[in-house]
Amino acid sequence: MIKYQLTCKKCHKTFDSWFASSREFEKLKKMKLLSCNSCNSSRIEKSVMSPRISSQLNLKNEKFDKKNIEVKSKIKEFQNYIEKNLDYVGENFSYEARSIHYGDKKNKKGIYGKASKEEITELREEGIETTMIPWLKDKEN
Repeated sequence: MIKYQLTCKKCHKTFDSWFASSREFEKLKKMKLLSCNSCNSSRIEKSVMSPRISSQLNLKNEKFDKKNIEVKSKIKEFQNYIEKNLDYVGENFSYEARSIHYGDKKNKKGIYGKASKEEITELREEGIETTMIPWLKDKEN
């Protein structure tokens, strides 16, 4: 089996199609059995296709998948540490961070929660140290 990207010479649309062989493509074209799926024209040409070298692609994907698993594992480890050692304040992160910073609340533990990029920017402009980290949901692990 071979896959070709085909181009209609009439409407210039491109589409992919599978053939048993390159000879089969030529045979069907000669018999005018190929047609554009948009305008039904039989003026179809095959485009230049780049070969797919699967062993190199699979090796790259394997390395990426392995690295991706390692990174997710480290993020999850960090999340577990945060959940165990910090107080979750949810959507009230900005308010709680300001309360701690300006002395309204004395909190020995750090906090974590949700804040928008704009809220984080405002906190940083006020001199309140914050850090954003990626957070994986359990279903992503």
